[in-house]
Parts: sequence; structure tokens; C-alpha cells
Amino acid sequence: MAFQIDLKTFTDSRGNLTVIEKIVPFDIKRIFYIYGVNDAVRGGHRHHNTRQAAICLQGSCEIYNHDGNKEDTFLLNVPHNCLILEPKDWHQMYNFTSDAILMVLASEYFDAQDYIYEPYIK
Repeated sequence: MAFQIDLKTFTDSRGNLTVIEKIVPFDIKRIFYIYGVNDAVRGGHRHHNTRQAAICLQGSCEIYNHDGNKEDTFLLNVPHNCLILEPKDWHQMYNFTSDAILMVLASEYFDAQDYIYEPYIK
């Protein structure tokens, strides 16, 4: 089941520094980011093996998630909030603001065979 974690952030007169260290529950093998999204829906899959951590560095977006039993929608709108997606989490990303930058940390290297596109039956 998907869940949110708050990333440690240090704030002072110089600004904010957010740290991703010893909190993501997997070793990071791949990093990608999504930006410049129009009104499109991204994602629409789950995985056999890959775990992911999604962080909206700028702007906001929503992530719909269905783990086979429970449906949730998560709003990512602050850069210290991180959504952990397990392999069984079928997800879609949408409602991107025009300035949104969604960074995703992944536990596995890209493998087309790892993707499952069929959604769960509601």
C-alpha cells in the first residue's frame, strides 16, 4: 500500500535544505523526473518488482493509487513530502500544475518486462 513520508528539512535564513538519506526503504538504482506536462495523465501501471518514491520538487500533482484492495488519491504539493509506491500499487499521475517537476526514485533499473498496465478491477 502506498504511504507518505516527510523528508527531513532544515530551514534557516538562507533557505531550505531537504535531505533524502536513510529514509527511502530501498536502494536507489534509477532517478527520473517528469515536467512540462499538459493535461495528460501519466503512469497507468504497476510493477512486478520496482518500488518508487515520488517527490514533487516544484508545483503540484495528484497521484491516484489502487493496490488491489484500497484506492487513494495523494496530493504532492511540497518538496519535503514523499510518496512511497510499492510494486503492487497501480498508479496514475495527473493534475500537474504548469510548473510541476515530479522526481521519482526507483529501486530497479528500467525493464519493460517489469511493467503491468492492466488496472485492478474495482
